[in-house]
Amino acid sequence: MEQGTAGPRPETRPWLPAQAGRAQPPGAGGPGAPRRPHRHSVRGQVLDALRRALTEGQLLPGEVYSAPALAERYGVSATPVREAMQQLAGEGAVEVVPNRGFRVSERSPRDLAELAEVRTMLEVPALVRLARAVPPERWEELRPLADEGVAAAARGDLAGYADADHAFHRALMALTGNCRLTQVAGELLRRAQWSAGGGSRPRTAELLADASEHTALLDALIAGEHAVAERIAREHLSAARHPH
Repeated sequence: MEQGTAGPRPETRPWLPAQAGRAQPPGAGGPGAPRRPHRHSVRGQVLDALRRALTEGQLLPGEVYSAPALAERYGVSATPVREAMQQLAGEGAVEVVPNRGFRVSERSPRDLAELAEVRTMLEVPALVRLARAVPPERWEELRPLADEGVAAAARGDLAGYADADHAFHRALMALTGNCRLTQVAGELLRRAQWSAGGGSRPRTAELLADASEHTALLDALIAGEHAVAERIAREHLSAARHPH
């Protein structure tokens, strides 16, 4: 997408609800008509749409995108786009380019390796501690999250799988009761996920193999096979076939 070029209208490519960010006259459409979302709701919708675009490679690493052009693309004002992009900048997905917009961050193989190493150092020891303290029924409560990942992978839905992957790992770390650990681990995962969009798109089989490791991990934890669970977690976090 060229900077400043208006993209498809929301009604032809609906990343956002058609009414997002558009004011409605009083009483327009009758009492059951959609109301204009609150500002924070529009920002949240834009943030979700931008995350999906980054994950799916619609916004390319190294390219600069202006807030007005993205606002036109999504059918909203520039303000929620700037707010969402500022949050993504804090997450490492984009970089601010003064007077131009936002450049999508690029990730080198070394960047990915370092992210995987840090995640392994944080998540694996936490999981080992949890394995000896969390009862099987608590692990079973995470099964729907693992199933969502498998379903998204089977559809070849890269963005959907990224969301399911993030939810699963966040739920794992949340069992520690350490909010900081949960937040940091989630941010590291997001930083690794952004890089996926700029490379070759993973095949459905690769996504399914990745998702199946969540299921295998739960199976080992529920069975009390702690050494197996640790091995699966290490291999999952360090896997090179699909960046987390």
